[in-house]
Amino acid sequence: MSITIRPITQRDQRKLAQLIRSVFKEYRAPLENTVYDDLNTWHIYDSLQGVNAQYWVIDIDGEIVGGCGFYPTEGLPDGYAELVKFYLSPKIRGLGFGGKILRQVIEEAQETGYKKLYIETFPEFSAAKGIYLRHGFYHIPERLGNSTHTATSIFMLLDI
Repeated sequence: MSITIRPITQRDQRKLAQLIRSVFKEYRAPLENTVYDDLNTWHIYDSLQGVNAQYWVIDIDGEIVGGCGFYPTEGLPDGYAELVKFYLSPKIRGLGFGGKILRQVIEEAQETGYKKLYIETFPEFSAAKGIYLRHGFYHIPERLGNSTHTATSIFMLLDI
């Protein structure tokens, strides 16, 4: 078995979008005004082009089983990026891959010049909230920027 964390390619987009949408259904998270119904979810690679953003996937023998990245979401303060589309297949949860890819994203965002990472999430994703807290994210009282994912209700920030 070959497990790699690598930059996303254009051919990964559809598989990744399907994974993300399956996680929303699995956790019964809101499907409207979220990543679930965001057309950019189907075009993650394309949306990274020409901006200071990066995204990685976890690939096991050609199967996309997770991903995470950062993106300079419109309306965020200077020096901020949003941690985007951090989702894992049930096949790899609890095996340390989530922490590994999250640490990589944090390091890369810092090396790219960002000072803070922002995340929006839902109560339904309590396990993800736990990993954010363990990596130093803290709660903030209100939404930042304009992700258009207005159904989110938990907002967090990390100083990097």
